[in-house]
Amino acid sequence: MEQKNPLETGKIGKLLFQLALPSITAQIINVLYNMVDRMFIGHIAGTGATALTGVGITFPVITLISAFSSLIGMGGAPLAAIEMGKQNHQKAEKILGNCFTSLIITSIFLTAFILYFQQNLLLFFGASETTIPYAMDYLTIYVYGTIFVQISLGLNTFITSQGFAKTSMMTVLIGAVLNIILDPIFIFGFEMGVKGAALATILSQCISAFWVLRFLTSFRTKLRIKKENLKIEQGLLFSIVSLGISPFIMQSTESLLTICFNTSLQKYGGDLAVGAMTILTSIMQFSMLPILGLTQGAQAIISFNYGAKQQQRVKKTVSILLRCCFCYSFALWLIIMLFPQMLIRIFTNATELITFSCWALRIFMAVSCLMGIQIGCQQSFLALGQAKVSMFLALLRKIILLIPFIYLLPPLFSNKVFAIFLAEPIADSISITTTSILFYIQFKKILSTLS
Repeated sequence: MEQKNPLETGKIGKLLFQLALPSITAQIINVLYNMVDRMFIGHIAGTGATALTGVGITFPVITLISAFSSLIGMGGAPLAAIEMGKQNHQKAEKILGNCFTSLIITSIFLTAFILYFQQNLLLFFGASETTIPYAMDYLTIYVYGTIFVQISLGLNTFITSQGFAKTSMMTVLIGAVLNIILDPIFIFGFEMGVKGAALATILSQCISAFWVLRFLTSFRTKLRIKKENLKIEQGLLFSIVSLGISPFIMQSTESLLTICFNTSLQKYGGDLAVGAMTILTSIMQFSMLPILGLTQGAQAIISFNYGAKQQQRVKKTVSILLRCCFCYSFALWLIIMLFPQMLIRIFTNATELITFSCWALRIFMAVSCLMGIQIGCQQSFLALGQAKVSMFLALLRKIILLIPFIYLLPPLFSNKVFAIFLAEPIADSISITTTSILFYIQFKKILSTLS
């Protein structure tokens, strides 16, 4: 007899956490991976601080490379899971094949584009005569590994969406551990400096990419990369990109948002305010990782059962997901409001910066208690294949609301820095309310189509 897919029959609460825990672990490992990378660069004798600044300037470009992997991977994986739920295995594999080819083509384009324009891009992002040599050294080597980044990140989503969360976690873990081992060897042992850090990173991504490809061409996977599915179909690619545009916007606009916040804060609050903003965004990004892991775990269950027209399983999964996301974000909000110093001291020991950051953090994350609902609803839309709604919500918070508020609010307040930090909770409040109303209306309509 054919073995039943656990996504179809498993107990939802248990299944959600079985899939979510490896996803959460992978998210945390990935962040720690980057933090360790910076730590080694910062300890290069004599030039560590300048080298770290130079490498930091490359992050918007690196973020953009990752965003393109999400455009394809996070657009294709939910569609493939939905087709698996419909028992349309052939189409699901066709989606995987089209995504693989698209990632290869995207890698070639990005590599050529960034290598040609990298100096202009780095100067635009704030490189100086002192820091640009380090930025160029790091980025030039990193960009040659773009194809490995695209494959490891973009195709890893197809492993998660099939329910192989532990295998997906291993993709990140293998790369992170290898990078941590190679960093000191190349940076200090071979005295390669930032070039060594970049080389360690792309070699690690290469091994991760090999791991992903080996799994997706083996008999262990439900969906396999096959030669006959590699030819791109225009209609299929349009569906993939339409759904993937939401996570692409969410990632690619992070660098734009950072630039807007930093330039405004520099104007009104100087280096102290910019330093505090770095700490605030680090706390926000790191603290939201468990919610992102939960939603990634839920995506596989929601998408599969949506395709299988299992109304009750879709409804129950979304219900459990939203409750878990809210409980976590509320608990996090309490910690931030009551003990902000505890979190800020992780990043600095400077008394003045700690005092300023405590004040700013309470403003910046004033409505973070509801962010779980925002993220849970938005990612559920993605899992249900609702491309247009998901794209609108991705644009709403950052592009339509937050960036304009950063510039519109300061003239209205005597304390300009307070007004800039206030832009975040105001934008969050409006986007959370809009997302909740939209989800309530649309989810009922979606469920009615499954009965």
